[in-house]
Amino acid sequence: MTTTRTTHGRRRLLARLLSGLGLGYGLTLLTRPGRVVAALCPEYPSSRTWAIRLLGGRLIIQHAVLLAAPARRTLLTAAAVDAIHAVTMVPLLRSRRYGRAAAISGGVAAAYAAAAQVLGPRSESR
Repeated sequence: MTTTRTTHGRRRLLARLLSGLGLGYGLTLLTRPGRVVAALCPEYPSSRTWAIRLLGGRLIIQHAVLLAAPARRTLLTAAAVDAIHAVTMVPLLRSRRYGRAAAISGGVAAAYAAAAQVLGPRSESR
């Protein structure tokens, strides 16, 4: 029983750490989209940084909710949102302008979705 509680506590802590990273990533995208673009995908059109800010805002909301309530249901919902985002990036991967941004954004979203599944608490009842 103690081992189960300890494991559950570790999973909750890891979920919160993951959310903290996501919150920081979202804040960076919201407040410094130009720097992110310049560093990671300079071919991305500067006229489209509003989309990066929008993604940053979504990530801030999502990860703030996860920090406040890292319950299994919340984590699975966030994982689904991230998985959907990753899938929506696939059609853009072959684009010269948007391909690298889509790969980065979709890859990060897929990694968060997988990590939320693996690191999150296993049940609501504990």
